[in-house]
Amino acid sequence: MAQSSIEWTEMTWNPTTGCTKVSQGCKFCYAEIMSKRLQAMGVEKYKDNFEVRTHEDALKTPYTWKKSKVVFVNSMSDLFHEKIPLEFIQKVFKVMNENPQHVFQVLTKRAERLKELHQKLKWTHNIWMGVSVEEQEVENRIDFLRETNARVKFLSLEPLIGPLPNMNLDNIDWVIVGGESGHNPRPMDADWVLNIQEQCEKADVAFFFKQWGGKNKKKNGRILNGRTYDEMPEIELQHSV
Repeated sequence: MAQSSIEWTEMTWNPTTGCTKVSQGCKFCYAEIMSKRLQAMGVEKYKDNFEVRTHEDALKTPYTWKKSKVVFVNSMSDLFHEKIPLEFIQKVFKVMNENPQHVFQVLTKRAERLKELHQKLKWTHNIWMGVSVEEQEVENRIDFLRETNARVKFLSLEPLIGPLPNMNLDNIDWVIVGGESGHNPRPMDADWVLNIQEQCEKADVAFFFKQWGGKNKKKNGRILNGRTYDEMPEIELQHSV
């Protein structure tokens, strides 16, 4: 568990680590860079750098949080990676099912595997399921997400590297948009963002603008149309079981 500087969550929880690249959005993967740093620092969990690993010990962590949290699951991995066994994914879901006082935000680029496995998972109200969509070539991930039993469904359009002018937002609750940051950020056109914001407004979907990105993301900020957009789905929490 770690406090997070990511604007749309409170903390991260990584019961798995490591991943492999599947689309253009992965080109400058922040998690891969961070894994290398953590390995160099001698952090045990990252001794194998960015190889896909499961961590049984991490499954105990959410039971120790005293107050309700909003948690990004697997900021350093992809829970639906093909190397993560269904049995371990079910263990992660069991932890989330047994901790309804927290909101768990799960994000994947493996939308096809998510669709394949979703009926073997228990979808309690506190599990928000999202897919990354960085450009039109991977827009079909939205259709796979739409077919799942997740109660809250969201899209992470980050890093946005191309226009998405005709998204089908039926049965989608939340859209996050962000530009790429780092040493070699690919540009994000303001018109792409404005168009997505308009699509969300028309479809009555919560819209969160995370950042413009760039080499100095702090300086570039997150103002759009003269304001910030911090909309989120309504959080419904229950007492622990």
